[in-house]
Amino acid sequence: MPKPLSTQPSLDLLRTLVAVGQRMSITLAAQDLYLTQSAVSKQIRQLEQALGVALLVRSHRSIAFTTAGERLYQSADQHLRALHGTLAQIAAQGQRHSVTVSASIGITALWLLPRLGRFQQRCPDVDVRVAADNRLHGPQTPDIDLAIRYCAAQDAPAGAQRLFGESLVPVAHPSLNAPRLDTPAQVASLVLLELDLPNRPWLHWHGWLQAQGWPASGTQRMLRYNQYDQVIQAAIAGQGVAIGRYELIAPMLEDGRLVALAPIDPTLSPYGYWLVPFASARQRHADDAQGALARFAQWVREEAGVVA
Repeated sequence: MPKPLSTQPSLDLLRTLVAVGQRMSITLAAQDLYLTQSAVSKQIRQLEQALGVALLVRSHRSIAFTTAGERLYQSADQHLRALHGTLAQIAAQGQRHSVTVSASIGITALWLLPRLGRFQQRCPDVDVRVAADNRLHGPQTPDIDLAIRYCAAQDAPAGAQRLFGESLVPVAHPSLNAPRLDTPAQVASLVLLELDLPNRPWLHWHGWLQAQGWPASGTQRMLRYNQYDQVIQAAIAGQGVAIGRYELIAPMLEDGRLVALAPIDPTLSPYGYWLVPFASARQRHADDAQGALARFAQWVREEAGVVA
């Protein structure tokens, strides 16, 4: 059984021993600890009395550790260094700030996460928590600071700022060798990747075909997915042709992971993307002198191309 803490030597006494051992001088240890020489000598004697062994061999102009003193010094020095490291980590965490952003799974996977490293490089003192969820949270939802919402302008919450609109374009992986979609027959020859989500006809192939004035084939081969990022990943894997939301997949077109099979059309979708501040965030960030939330919101606007 370990001895009760009340019977153990004071941590101050051990710290004094370490200071003496680091300098091997009572005088210099006293300077480091902002104590007098007599106070340091007294604390060493108190530690020796508590342990019942001599820790130092004192001569006129020098000191040396006894065997017991050397053992205690090495152990105390090691553990005090570890303790100081832990205290420094805790202090650093106390100075950090966090921001929680809510967005749909598709926006999170295709737009936010690929860019987030740039914010971490700019603001390494801010921790970002991403709450990917297709459910809509109200602006009073606890623990969420702001959201990126996909909706029509008339449905954007009060205080929301438009980030960008939505343009649509059929896309496929280059290995598919898919033709430009200039005729209904060309579409009929392809496997189409479909988002299995109601009430978004502009994201469905029948909506895109209707916008071209072409009939939809009842025998068209389709693969359906319930998340938009799955649709795009299937397109990258060469499984078929997807309706690309240009603002989310522009980097994939730029680096060649996908190719456009028709002109980019900004008129098909009535929706856009909005940055929505949450009222509940004001109180959580009231004491944030560095403005972590403001910095993150500004970074989102910059990434979206919004001029401040």
